Amino acid sequence: MPGAKRPLPQSLPVGSAPINDSKFSDDTAGLGETNELAPPMKKAAGCDANGEFDIPPPPSSTSAGTTGDQCLDAKAPHDGTAGAEEATGLAPAVSSSGTAASSEEGTTVANRSLSALASEREAVAEADSRTSKDYYFDSYSHHGIHEEMLKDEVRTRTYQMAILNNRQLFQGKTVLDVGCGTGILSMFAAQAGASHVYAVDCSSIIDQAVKIIKANDYSDKITLIQSKMEDVELPVSHVDIIISEWMGYFLLYESMLNTVLYARDKWLKPGGLIFPDKAVIYLSAVEQEQMKKERIDFWENVYGFDMTALKEVALLEPVVDVVDADCVVTNAVPILNIDIQTCTEEDLSFVAPFRLRASRSDYIHAFVAYFECAFTRIPKPLGFSTSPHSMYTHWKQTIFYLRDAIAICEGETISGRIECRSNKKNERDLDIGLDINFDGRRQKMNKKVEFRLR
Repeated sequence: MPGAKRPLPQSLPVGSAPINDSKFSDDTAGLGETNELAPPMKKAAGCDANGEFDIPPPPSSTSAGTTGDQCLDAKAPHDGTAGAEEATGLAPAVSSSGTAASSEEGTTVANRSLSALASEREAVAEADSRTSKDYYFDSYSHHGIHEEMLKDEVRTRTYQMAILNNRQLFQGKTVLDVGCGTGILSMFAAQAGASHVYAVDCSSIIDQAVKIIKANDYSDKITLIQSKMEDVELPVSHVDIIISEWMGYFLLYESMLNTVLYARDKWLKPGGLIFPDKAVIYLSAVEQEQMKKERIDFWENVYGFDMTALKEVALLEPVVDVVDADCVVTNAVPILNIDIQTCTEEDLSFVAPFRLRASRSDYIHAFVAYFECAFTRIPKPLGFSTSPHSMYTHWKQTIFYLRDAIAICEGETISGRIECRSNKKNERDLDIGLDINFDGRRQKMNKKVEFRLR
């Protein structure tokens, strides 16, 4: 995945913000602009009277259910083993006595080595042509990615509070967990009183989820199914609630929301609930001179060599990283607002205008996108933000570096249009275009830049 971790402040509190649903789609900077890290700004939805996050304490755990063991495979039985492959080496041929082999033997080995080298080159070429579509399910088989998500307490605590603080919605209900991973959301739902949870995941992490569910005595309440959601046939006609942590970088990267919408249309009963049910993407502009030097301009002189060719490649791909709140130069505006209860797959490809106003005179080196998600169909709505002004999340922010910086003065505006569509070859990748129009006192710009998030 793009992006790299940077050291994080250790003093940040952890939690999530209550949401005011009536303001969730307004043109303010959103939830993330209101905690103690942000400069003074207009109070946004989801804050208390002091403009700070209301952070409820973690809910207390409840007792586990009874034992049992259920795991369905929608296709062939999965034994969890992988076939061994024979390794091919390129070392000189050596006889069994440890001396060099004869020339005839050496020729045979050399021919075999050339063949192996050709195969290896073909494999490398094939790997280079692979995209996130090829690696998607493989990547979620490794425990490391789940560790990162589980340790993201803003993410996990918000789901925990949204579910356990609304037990009346889950009591006796049938729940579908789309992309269950380790089963954490399924266990929250069972803990909240769900009569049964069907947890679906295509990756082999589900082998570990089976053990986790059993170890926590929820096997009689949670049925694990290894399959693509589109191939699943549940033993029930409908479910009452769908829970899923589907969000990717830039909210839409990897297109898991498409799968949630499929599950909604096929399995959710009329009037059923989706957790979470709202999401918004925001765009702002930032000063990032130092980071741009490290990530983009670095290629101009690498140990005295010109590697500018790779600079061109680097400019095409957005960077996923933490943006310091002090780097933000403009306000943030919403560019996509979706209601997961009603939106369609077509809504996820969008074109949106934007108009950003500078809060100070500075240089703009990049545009930055972040998102917010909310649970609004509960008595006390909750949500979280991935804004630079908010607590760290593993989604960080998505940075679109510009080739040339824009010199902007306080009060000036930069306008344009952003377009986002799934890649034609791979729907999990995103093609993103920015039309930029700026007519300032110190500089003018009118150009279109293209990015690919893969």
